[in-house]
Formats: sequence, structure tokens, C-alpha cells
Amino acid sequence: MKETLIAIRATLFTFVVTGLAYPLTITAIALIAPARANGSLVKDEAGRVVGSELIAQAFIKPGYLQPRPSAIGYDGAGSGGSNLGPSSKALRERADKDAARLRQENPGSDIPPELLTTSASGLDPHLSPEAALYQAARIAKARNVSEDRVRKVVENYVEGRDLGVLGEPRVNVLLVNLALDRQFGRF
Repeated sequence: MKETLIAIRATLFTFVVTGLAYPLTITAIALIAPARANGSLVKDEAGRVVGSELIAQAFIKPGYLQPRPSAIGYDGAGSGGSNLGPSSKALRERADKDAARLRQENPGSDIPPELLTTSASGLDPHLSPEAALYQAARIAKARNVSEDRVRKVVENYVEGRDLGVLGEPRVNVLLVNLALDRQFGRF
């Protein structure tokens, strides 16, 4: 009988926490922050949804900030890394190919490591300010504007640490690219 009462109390506690408290808390958060609950969708000037702040997209034109490589081809339907280790020949070949392309597109600077490595999810929409600014000369040349103007756009979109202490400063690639289009015209 003692074990039965313990099991009933544990079941009731689990039901209250997972069946009532958690869903009600998540619903309250969704009501407070509906944009986040709807996927943090980003719209262009015409009001068309062009992406999400939370999911990286492939930008390959030279007039745009390019994201980190993606092991899953920027497919938002799923996420995951390549599971290739440091001794992997396929990883080395992909990184060497990316490095050659980046050196050709952005001559004269050391390549930030994050532009050669994929994120764990394959969908990281952010770059460090350094990796974004590394691409400023290429973007400026493609858009026929000064590099300083491109740098200012990137610097205006640097997001600080969460709560002032968590994470690293970063820029959202999609938001910067939309700002580049607003400032200099669509590319």
C-alpha cells in the first residue's frame, strides 16, 4: 500500500508539472512574445517573409554577407552537424576548398576560423563581428561603395552579449543583408 501511494503521488506530481505547469508557462510566454513564438520571421520592405532570424540561409552573391558553411545545406527542415572528426579527409577537403574560395574572394586577410567550420546545428544565423567585417571589402567592391560604408552597416547590427554576460557579440547575417539592400539597393 505504501508503494502504491508513493506511485500515485509521483504520478500526480509529474502530471501537474508536465501536463499543466509547463504547457501553461509556454503558452504565457507565447502570448507575451508572439513574434518569437511564430518563428521570428523577417519581412522585407514589401512585407514578404524572407526568412527567420533563427535559421541561416545560403547567400552566395558577392554583394552579400555569407554565413558559416552548413553540413545540411541550410535546410531548415532538420538540423545537424556533419559528424566529421578532425582526422576526416572529407572535412579537410571541404575546408581547403572553402579556404581557397575565401582567399580568392577576400584577399589579404587571415580567414576567421568560423567561416571554415560548420555549426553544430548547421543553421547558425550569426557570425562574429570579425567574420562579418572580414567580408566587407568583397561586399563593397561588388556593390561599388566604399568599404567604410559597408563596415558601418555591419557595425550597426552587432548584437551584444545576452543579459550583458552570456555568449559573444554577433551579427545576424540575414538582418545585415537586408540592411545592405536598404542602404545600397538590392543586389
